[in-house]
Amino acid sequence: MNVLLTCAGRRSYSVEIFKQAVRPLGYTVACDSSGEAPALQIADRAFTVPPVDDPTYIDALLSICEAHDIDLLVPALEPELLLLAAERARFLDVGTMPLVSSPEVVTTCYDKLATGEFLAPCGVSVPRTFESLEAARAALSADPGGRRLVVKPRWGVSSIGLHFAEDDEELELSYRLARKQVSRSLLAQISATDAQRSILIQERLVGDEYGLDVINNLSGTYVCTLVKRKLRMRAGQTDRAVTVRDERLEMIGRVIGENLGHVGPLDCDAFVTPQGCYVIDMNPRIGGGYPFSHVAGANLPAALVAWADGRRPDPACFQMEPNVMASRDDTLVVINQKQIVVPCRSNGKVLQEVSQAA
Repeated sequence: MNVLLTCAGRRSYSVEIFKQAVRPLGYTVACDSSGEAPALQIADRAFTVPPVDDPTYIDALLSICEAHDIDLLVPALEPELLLLAAERARFLDVGTMPLVSSPEVVTTCYDKLATGEFLAPCGVSVPRTFESLEAARAALSADPGGRRLVVKPRWGVSSIGLHFAEDDEELELSYRLARKQVSRSLLAQISATDAQRSILIQERLVGDEYGLDVINNLSGTYVCTLVKRKLRMRAGQTDRAVTVRDERLEMIGRVIGENLGHVGPLDCDAFVTPQGCYVIDMNPRIGGGYPFSHVAGANLPAALVAWADGRRPDPACFQMEPNVMASRDDTLVVINQKQIVVPCRSNGKVLQEVSQAA
């Protein structure tokens, strides 16, 4: 059982826990557009590939999958999910199971307007959302007290274009800046499909923030929900968290998992306020907050590997201890560039043969 982790970046921990899941019979392969990505140093084999928005990106992944007998492909970023969902059949043809949901599910999660439209009939609350600067200002004039707002891209990744506004001046500046930032990022192409509604404004919720790992099997059947309370954020990622048991949030996870039918894990962000529980984001992939569930006893990589191999996972994979607090730590990684291999190309096209890392 060999696993490919894409857009590895700084996700060294993810590479390491998948290495543990596939040993001793398999190995991990990681790729990134930068040969200096720290996580490439952790993988058994590592490759540089074009950026996600490069037309040859999918061909590069297919080359690696075919040359290295990849059984399971694990993506990391939202923009590549749409590409992988559309090209799923090509990966299956070379014997690789991409951990990606249908294009419809990916679109529902990636597009925040579609997310709200999906959650409302499920009885799940979302923050009040405005599709334009004018709509937000009109609402604020009727409710002068509700000026704590969040400006964010409709299609987002990491913290690109995310800003907080306390007054009208900050709102306008944040809105204009978000537009510029999105236009210069990998979000530019999809945002151009509906440019007038590509930046959203939402009410800023006040309460406790939680991360949910909503886990389905590879057929889209709901399995469980793992909940963490976020204690500290840094650069858009959970920096410190504690595992909890919360029946309200676990039930929300079940409702989402059963109605969405996503494949594998869904990274879900929620707020608990005096007014109730709100879901603010859904990403159909392994989220940056999953490691906090892992250190508390869960083992999603082992479950995914078992499912992909046609086996039933150990039920212990879906259990974690509550009240386990963990925090991220910074470490230095020496970059051995001789370890990184660039897939062969000819006239701009990625060939099927890929050199193996030494």
